[in-house]
Amino acid sequence: MSLLAIEGLKAGYGDTTILQGVDLTAEAGELAVIVGPNGAGKSTLIKALFGLVATQAGHVRFAGSDITGAAPERLAALGMAYVPQERNVFPTLSVAENLEMGAFTVRGAIAPLIEAQYALFPELGRRRRQLVGEMSGGQRQMVALARALMTQPKLLLLDEPTAGLAPKIMMEIFTHIREINRTGVAVLMVEQNARLALEMADRGYVLAAGRNRFSGSGAELLANRQMAEAFLGG
Repeated sequence: MSLLAIEGLKAGYGDTTILQGVDLTAEAGELAVIVGPNGAGKSTLIKALFGLVATQAGHVRFAGSDITGAAPERLAALGMAYVPQERNVFPTLSVAENLEMGAFTVRGAIAPLIEAQYALFPELGRRRRQLVGEMSGGQRQMVALARALMTQPKLLLLDEPTAGLAPKIMMEIFTHIREINRTGVAVLMVEQNARLALEMADRGYVLAAGRNRFSGSGAELLANRQMAEAFLGG
């Protein structure tokens, strides 16, 4: 049984349907990416999975439970975490305080969880008392990732984690995402840097106009000439 299984998902805003019947699976421990042109419905899909966009039709199962249309708090309790593209940190709080806020659903001691994040992101350990609003874009994204991991999720949903970052910093964030995945956390990521994302992905999905266009391993999609010409510039 797949960790995440989506069948015929339709979702949108009000009377507008953005997703036109999307199918997707993600296995435990794998890194899957969603790519495609602007307006394809990629971010809508991630938001619909986390209960932030209304589901109009279809079914979603996660960790053996039907979560179709479930609220974010239920999804968090089941083991799903979400990092939005924007407003994903508390800028007036320190690094340590951001991580504490990420543990709001955790029962028991959180100090070991915080230290685990500092081990994964050493730079945050060195800056634990710094206000996040004073940090660079790449550093803030590390805080966002670490805060999401405080709930020890089974699946981490990422919406454009490298948006607006310089190439060097983008590669650092990709490295951290792969490191997170190697700890056993499954990752489902929307990413505009399609070629780089597919190079690191176990599984990839190409969306266009709210529908599945291509799917397969990252290597298979990169080797698909039709897909490359349509979505990677040849």
